[in-house]
Amino acid sequence: MLPTTTQARDSLARRYREVRARSEQLCAPLAVEDHVPQPLPEVSPPKWHLGHTAWFFDVMVLRQHHAPWRPDTQLDYVFNSYYEALGSRVARPERGHLSRPTVAEVLAYRARVDQGMAAFLQGPVSDDAASLVELGLQHEQQHQELLTTDLKAILGLNPLLPAYAAAGQPGALDLAAEHAPQAASPEAWVTVPAGDVLVGHAGTGFAFDNELPRHATRLAGAELRQALVSNAEYAAFIADGGYTRAELWHAEGWDWLRLHDVRAPMYWQRAAGEALGHAHYTLAGPRPLEPDAPVTHVSFFEAAAFCRWAGWRLPTEFEWEAAAGQFDWGRRWEWTGSAYLPYPGFRERPGLASEYNGKFMVSQMVLRGASFATPPGHARVSYRNFFHPPLRWQYTGIRPARDLPGRAR
Repeated sequence: MLPTTTQARDSLARRYREVRARSEQLCAPLAVEDHVPQPLPEVSPPKWHLGHTAWFFDVMVLRQHHAPWRPDTQLDYVFNSYYEALGSRVARPERGHLSRPTVAEVLAYRARVDQGMAAFLQGPVSDDAASLVELGLQHEQQHQELLTTDLKAILGLNPLLPAYAAAGQPGALDLAAEHAPQAASPEAWVTVPAGDVLVGHAGTGFAFDNELPRHATRLAGAELRQALVSNAEYAAFIADGGYTRAELWHAEGWDWLRLHDVRAPMYWQRAAGEALGHAHYTLAGPRPLEPDAPVTHVSFFEAAAFCRWAGWRLPTEFEWEAAAGQFDWGRRWEWTGSAYLPYPGFRERPGLASEYNGKFMVSQMVLRGASFATPPGHARVSYRNFFHPPLRWQYTGIRPARDLPGRAR
């Protein structure tokens, strides 16, 4: 059905404005200088996020579906991310080397794209074009989460440890929620019975191509804990020599921690006098660890080592999806024990967006759920996030799993 009615066009245009505005709201507390640094290869400067998300609508929608649009292609090399079909680009680790375009120029580019999209959305919009607009909005929401975690790295790896914003300051983020304690009991577990279950996106709402097709898979049966692993539990792992015991770690993980001298989650610092022996950096600035808050900023290697130490394991992504209705989720992206692979019958999205997910289905692990940084309305049970095992700048956490009593793996 074509969204040609006034009501449908107005709804799409309103959603476009709301999503686009939130990106700039996230950057509102930043100084101009905060928009440029890139302290880690996986972190992109905030001004790059602002430019790239505008470029997506420029290239994917306006150039393909809006004849009056007159593109300026000089920014393509700067704001292309990984689309080989769309030409060469600045290497990802070098995005922070660019002082130009300036922040003002990037914001002017966003404004020009927004004007073009406003004109486009006033007329008839085909199914294909509407689908690309929705993909662009979901894409921008993904970048809003990346933007949040990237600006945390920019500020949290600064020796001055400046706060992103004061706690309670109006804005796009509830800073208190970042490190709030969880209510679930660490003694409560939910059961995933053995048998066949349907997994993958169901219904008519939006889904990325990697969530499809919905299909049946067989589970051996497991229990998943209602509570995520807490800071206090993870501090006990550290105190028991968790980072010095090779038998707890994957071989690649052991090499990683020795190479980088990893001794605690990202943003933890030794702090004499603190109950858990550490403090940590939050977007509101440095603060003591909340014992009952879910641990965050851990790699897959750390998550797996902790579970082995505790006598548990990570759930598979399918166990997680089958059990998700029985526990609260959304505080942390939760590492699973599943490699990021295509579902049976997977088909990449046609057209220019075909490179969106499929080509990354190697050497990465699946995370499920959502996080403190996930934009409102962007999470769903079938969502498949994915990262390389050493990465931990995202709000990643741990939900333990174990086999059903009497059933060994």
